[in-house]
Amino acid sequence: MTAPPRSRVQPRSIRTIGIIAKARLPEAASVVGDIVRWLRTRGLETVVETRTADRIGHSDTLVCSASELPTRSDLLLVLGGDGTVLGVARDVSDSDADVPILAINFGSLGFLTEVTLPELYDSLQSVIDGTARIDQRQMLHATVRREDKSLADRVVLNDVVIGKAALSNILELAVTVGNQFMTNFQADGLIIASPTGSTAYSMAAGGPIVHPLVEALVLTPIAPHTLTNRPIVLPCTAEVHVRPVLNVSHRSAYVSLDGQSGFELLDGDLVTVTRSPRPLQVVRAEARNYFSVLREKLKWGER
Repeated sequence: MTAPPRSRVQPRSIRTIGIIAKARLPEAASVVGDIVRWLRTRGLETVVETRTADRIGHSDTLVCSASELPTRSDLLLVLGGDGTVLGVARDVSDSDADVPILAINFGSLGFLTEVTLPELYDSLQSVIDGTARIDQRQMLHATVRREDKSLADRVVLNDVVIGKAALSNILELAVTVGNQFMTNFQADGLIIASPTGSTAYSMAAGGPIVHPLVEALVLTPIAPHTLTNRPIVLPCTAEVHVRPVLNVSHRSAYVSLDGQSGFELLDGDLVTVTRSPRPLQVVRAEARNYFSVLREKLKWGER
């Protein structure tokens, strides 16, 4: 089977743009109103997420919930920070919609939202014209099972994190790849990251930077008990299984899915992470490449 292209020119015609802004972002209200008017002069329809519409006060604008937005749009315009994009990525995955995201940075770092506010209209016009470049960002499929019961079945963009409670001792995590035993990590936790997520928590914990168009999974232990437990990059076809080994010394563990949701794990629970079959489509910034983003956002390579 031939792998899908990891970056391509946007092929679909754009008729309806869905708009969502970060919650508690009052400065976005005037920007959203301006965007709606700008799109209308070009004969394009807009659908605004409910809470965003409440803030801009446009009674004549089509409105829907965040979960409905992907299926009603040909393009999703996201104004906010990386957390906003992670939430939208979840809604896109849950809806099975094949809709690209154009993310505009209204946050502090905004590594996922690499398009700046001054670049908004040029980027939007390139998508409308069909000339924008679209990255196919690999996502992760995570499941959590307790004996024969499914506790979670989610697709995430950045990472799955198994960590300890604040006052717990270090965790012991038994990790298997496919049917091959890897090791028992003794650490504060373990991060399983996508290439996109490699520049998030995984990097802060000492993991490698992986180009977002590389197909891979990154396993990064958090504060490992031994220096020999180093991060490892696995092929995207890997099926990673993690079981917390909980006892008197290691009482509790938690799983976090993209930092958007999570819950406590019990001894013997099984967390499985694989590549999601469907990538997330993200509009690239025309003004800079990935390495420019690394230098600008993370000061990568600077002395």
